[in-house]
Amino acid sequence: MSFPEIIKLAPDPTPRLRLRLWRDEDRMPFRALNADPDVMAFFPAPLTDAQSDALLDRIRQHHAQHGFGLWAVELRDTSAFIGFTGLAIPSWHPPFGPCVEVGWRLAREHWGHGYATEAARAAMDLGFRERQLDEIVSFTAAINQRSERVMQRLGMHHAASDDFDHPALPVGDRLARHVLYRMSRAEWETDSA
Repeated sequence: MSFPEIIKLAPDPTPRLRLRLWRDEDRMPFRALNADPDVMAFFPAPLTDAQSDALLDRIRQHHAQHGFGLWAVELRDTSAFIGFTGLAIPSWHPPFGPCVEVGWRLAREHWGHGYATEAARAAMDLGFRERQLDEIVSFTAAINQRSERVMQRLGMHHAASDDFDHPALPVGDRLARHVLYRMSRAEWETDSA
């Protein structure tokens, strides 16, 4: 792959953030991110180093296979790695699929600054404008109000009839019930006009 092709894989920088392809030196801060119990509070458990490395390998494979995926997010001013955001095709078969999901995960010290919304908006812009996706979804455990607020700030729409129980979680698990938010390309174009 030539350098210009690589550049096209990532969204344009935002005023404060750069979304980029992953580097080998991202493994250690990625491990720390995934091991943080606050960051992973709405997942079944924090990840071990091996699980985090395997996730990073799957993220890179998704990029290679689809030409988009989850990007590393860094602060433009310092180039510090703060987490990830991007677009992904779920590896499982959701009841509302097939689909492309926008997602994010940021280090605890970078919460509350609007970075998740800023980065996710850039990812969605790439998905709708360059990839011509018809729809982008986002979902999270129903008790994860922080992520749900990001979905709302992105202008995504929720219908209670779309909510579902995640099939990878046991019935009755506190994280099983998930909310689903959606946005169509037409809605994005109207909101972006």
